[in-house]
Amino acid sequence: MSSQTPPEQGSTPTAPPVAAPPSPPQTKTRSRGLMLRLLGIVLLVAAIAWGLWYYFDGRWYEGTDDAYVNGNVVQLTPQIAGTVISIGADDGDRVHAGDVLIKLDRSNADVALAGAKADLASTVRKVRGLYSSVNGAQADVAARKTAVAKARADYTRRVALAKSGAISAEELSHASDALTTAESGLIAAQQQYQTSKVLVDDTVVASHPDVQAAAARLRAAFLDDLRTTLVAPVDGYVAKRSVQLGQRVQPGAPLMAVVPLNEVWVDANFKETQLTDMRIGQPVEIESDVYGSDVKYKGKVQSLGVGTGSAFSLLPAQNATGNWIKIVQRIPVRILFDDPAMLQKHPLRLGMSLTVDVGLHDRSGPTLAQQSPTKPAFSTDVYAQQSAKADAMIAQIIHANMAGGSK
Repeated sequence: MSSQTPPEQGSTPTAPPVAAPPSPPQTKTRSRGLMLRLLGIVLLVAAIAWGLWYYFDGRWYEGTDDAYVNGNVVQLTPQIAGTVISIGADDGDRVHAGDVLIKLDRSNADVALAGAKADLASTVRKVRGLYSSVNGAQADVAARKTAVAKARADYTRRVALAKSGAISAEELSHASDALTTAESGLIAAQQQYQTSKVLVDDTVVASHPDVQAAAARLRAAFLDDLRTTLVAPVDGYVAKRSVQLGQRVQPGAPLMAVVPLNEVWVDANFKETQLTDMRIGQPVEIESDVYGSDVKYKGKVQSLGVGTGSAFSLLPAQNATGNWIKIVQRIPVRILFDDPAMLQKHPLRLGMSLTVDVGLHDRSGPTLAQQSPTKPAFSTDVYAQQSAKADAMIAQIIHANMAGGSK
């Protein structure tokens, strides 16, 4: 047996050697490769699915979120100067066409209207006097003709008597002078008749120029009196009220606006590269930020803009410079809503943000309008009866001042 030497006291024992860590198992490598292959397959399937979607559906739509609600802002402006004494509606109030919104002090207008009425009545009576003058002149002509005939008969008789020596030459001379005077009077009467007749020729009292001029002045005064009351031109909601009680307003000054929210549309700004297949009449699906995807509106393309937004800006872009950079321009496309009931149920306000998708399947429509409009795009009839009321007043005044006249 071999002997072992015991370690000396105080010496440090030697540590055993550390074994190297084992190498990763081959299974982990295989799992990683499998995951990469699966990921590649998923990406490939996703790419194929996206390609199929784009080929069969996606390429037939163009969309943008650069779209906003727009509509008419009907300004209420006075047509005459005046002082505001009443305001009938405030911002947000619902009004109907013909509702009284603002009243102006009508004191001056009433005075002017009364003066115009009196002027027309006086003119009618003066014109009636012209017709009477014609009748008087005609009667005077008839009397002058009778006088001429009598003077001529007297002169003829005296000529015969003078030949027989029954009367003196002086008496014959007096008869001749009387005939000449009568003939001169007839000529003067005929001229006076023609002068009077010219003033009323081919007219009646109502169509006489003097009466028509007075009627025009009355019509203007009547309209000014009506215009002291400002009414809503359309149905809608009041906005931008700036008028105050007691304010002195001038013609054309904006006092408030009426916004018809049932006649709004969409102005969608598409990139010019998106307009290749876009046509008038194509269907549109619209979503608003306020209602989200829960509410979808339907619409149609009404028109494609005739210029970019920058082309109609106050300061159009000037690209004839050395540092020009090409920027894709945007063209405004107007879209009309198909269902007014949808707008009543889910109303939209001017300026709201929208997202629109235009369906491009049907490309048979034009890119620009081919015909001129056959009817007004917007109209109101709240002012249609004003002239009719003035005409009725004029006819009543003329009739009241005829007093049984023949004309």
